[in-house]
Amino acid sequence: MFKINQQSFGLDISEKFLRIIRLEKKKNNLILKSFGKTEVPINIIEKGEIKNPKKLANVIKKALREVNGERIKTKYVTLSIPEEKSFLDVLKVPILDEKEIEKTIQFEIENYIPLEIEQVYFDFQKIKAEKNQKKYQEVLIAAAPKKVVDPYLQTLKRAGLKPLALEVECLSTARALIKKGVEVDPLLIIDIGEDKTSFIIFFEGSLRFTSTIPISSQTLTRAISKNLKIELEEAEDIKSKEGLVGKKQIFDAMIPCLTDLTEQIKSHLAYYRSHSRENKKSKKLEKILICGSGAKLKGLVNFLSSNLKIEVEIGNPWVNILEEEVKEVPKLPFKKSLGYTTALGLALKEYYD
Repeated sequence: MFKINQQSFGLDISEKFLRIIRLEKKKNNLILKSFGKTEVPINIIEKGEIKNPKKLANVIKKALREVNGERIKTKYVTLSIPEEKSFLDVLKVPILDEKEIEKTIQFEIENYIPLEIEQVYFDFQKIKAEKNQKKYQEVLIAAAPKKVVDPYLQTLKRAGLKPLALEVECLSTARALIKKGVEVDPLLIIDIGEDKTSFIIFFEGSLRFTSTIPISSQTLTRAISKNLKIELEEAEDIKSKEGLVGKKQIFDAMIPCLTDLTEQIKSHLAYYRSHSRENKKSKKLEKILICGSGAKLKGLVNFLSSNLKIEVEIGNPWVNILEEEVKEVPKLPFKKSLGYTTALGLALKEYYD
């Protein structure tokens, strides 16, 4: 993608909500200038695919009018595209220049995705090579079907916006949570959203594996609603108040879903361990970061840590934005900001890359 010297804002769209973040650089610091969250009516987006671009464009316009903080004047946007409709993989290619790498990927990509190259948009990013590695280099490739991406582009046009970049959600999430320039041990990032949960395995400076499951924050709310025979709105309030440390009947209502989530996490940890054995230099994965709107559930960190026998922490989506001594932005409290993790990562892109 060519670089456009324009300010932009991050726009994260899911089936239930869209979130907006705009940052601005002041001297050596980044400042939160605008943020907002707007509900997306049902049937506009289904399983990551836009069914009604016109209605979604109107939702975006409404969100921009109602944004908190400064009014957003720029028309340029960095937009998330759904992970469950995208393909990411790491390829090993000979040491080549950018143009030759692109040609190699064009030749190889159909071996990794179930679509012909004419049916997808794709891009790649070189991964930092190991010291003294002269035989090959690794590249992270991302691809998304044109039939999925084009309605997002149509929606932006209807909303009067211009795409600065489109990015798979998990890349933005990792950018927000992992300190730039700092080498980290292998991590499993778990993004617990309103309509899905994403797993991201990150090590050796890059994403290595991603997947998505339908268990979500709303899954827990529906379980409480069904067991207590109450409306979803009331169940959401009870979940927020009680979490996993309150009344036993609330915990019991959620435990089947949480057990399922725990088993899914174990399978992803097993996947990493089995693949890391092939590479004797790979380190043990000893930490999990959780984020997303579901990460603020009371008692969740202790529950997961106890059941998985591994360190679990709530990720900090401000780690590349705020100075270390500043804990949170008063306008957007930390717990609330967990749901904005992907949007913060999108807004960071123009300052980060």
